[in-house]
Amino acid sequence: MIRQMREDTRAMCDRDPAATGCLEVALCYSGLHAVWAHRLTHRLWNTGFELLARVLAQFVRFLTGVEIHPGASVGRRLTIDHGMGVVIGETADIGDDVHMYHGVTLGGDTNEPVKRHPTLEDGVQIGANATLLGDITIGENAAVGAGSVVTGDVESETTVVGVPAEPVE
Repeated sequence: MIRQMREDTRAMCDRDPAATGCLEVALCYSGLHAVWAHRLTHRLWNTGFELLARVLAQFVRFLTGVEIHPGASVGRRLTIDHGMGVVIGETADIGDDVHMYHGVTLGGDTNEPVKRHPTLEDGVQIGANATLLGDITIGENAAVGAGSVVTGDVESETTVVGVPAEPVE
């Protein structure tokens, strides 16, 4: 657990040019705190303590402004810069080395009990206030521009922007 926290802290230090040091990041970055708390709530969720996991996740949301459903799957070195307003739904799958900014929503598009939230493959970057809806896949090392609305798959190594999001060169 400590090794994973150090790895997360180092990833945030490497990705945020405003970070003045890893101690500052570990103590002051709410997005990082939300990811750490999610690791606990996800474990609780997966071992059958679903109500406790949800209650703790709501408390973390109150403290950090970041809502990560305990059922969401989060890979290594997820970084959430500024954090406030991020919402990650229950069936979201997030790969390793994903970076997102404030206001990002990984939302569902159905009320059915199926996979209904996005999958982000390794190395994805999501800009501020982007909204990704439904059981879509954002390919490896793709980027979603700030304020974009994505409702379809995005190929690897592709940047999309706009409403609705379209690839750009």
